[in-house]
Amino acid sequence: MASRSGRGVLAVVVGVVVLAGIGWWAEGDESATGAAGSGDRDTVATGSPPSPEPAPAEVPAPADTREPADVPAPAGDDAPSPAPPPDPLIAPARAALPQLEVKGRAPKTGYDRDLFGQAWSDDVSAEFGRNGCDTRNDILGRDLEEITYRPGTGGCVVLTGVLEGPYTGERIEFERGRDTSSEVQIDHVVAMSDAWQKGAQQLPPEQLQEFANDPLNLLAVAGRANQQKGDGDAATWLPPHKGARCSYVSRQVLVKERYTLWVTPAEREAMERVLAGCG
Repeated sequence: MASRSGRGVLAVVVGVVVLAGIGWWAEGDESATGAAGSGDRDTVATGSPPSPEPAPAEVPAPADTREPADVPAPAGDDAPSPAPPPDPLIAPARAALPQLEVKGRAPKTGYDRDLFGQAWSDDVSAEFGRNGCDTRNDILGRDLEEITYRPGTGGCVVLTGVLEGPYTGERIEFERGRDTSSEVQIDHVVAMSDAWQKGAQQLPPEQLQEFANDPLNLLAVAGRANQQKGDGDAATWLPPHKGARCSYVSRQVLVKERYTLWVTPAEREAMERVLAGCG
């Protein structure tokens, strides 16, 4: 009996110890699990925030390799001025020049201005003829700009105007008057004296008057340039304004063709040289 009792007590003691050990293990496992969970929660709630992702580096835009589009020419004052059209007299003058007779200058013997009829006569069949205005005023009215006329003259007598002088290129303010009218003169492109020495002395009086009042042979010009020219031909005088030379020589050729006048060898050479350089 005593031994059986002792074995029972021992069994009880062992059981208690076993139960105590199981309880201790369970408690330790729960604490470890809780600590791990708590640690995870602290990391999420109170830990340092995650580092922001770096911003992408800026990529430079690709260079524009396209060719620039054509830019229209500027308008207004910066735009180049268009070239004036060529004088329509140049082409027929080139055609006529080879047909002119070439010979020496005849003597001036017998020349007189009066042989060419009344100065600025309206009694001619040339352009502007018999229109009621004298030839000088006809040419002023043709060649000047900003014109005013004397009242009561039917638009004939030019009082004022502006001339872009063809021989000199200067701008001249014309005003009719004893001391001012001579600033603008009417030039015979083929001078009457030159014409007389190159065939005009053989013309009848009515043709001489036509020659003296033919608008093809007349230009309003600066008075001093007209005086400098005198009765010179293309071999001895050309307008100082080079831009006027093509028109000047073309008129001379066509006038000489119209009135069957000849040219000297030097004059012919000068005319050919000028016309060769015309546009």
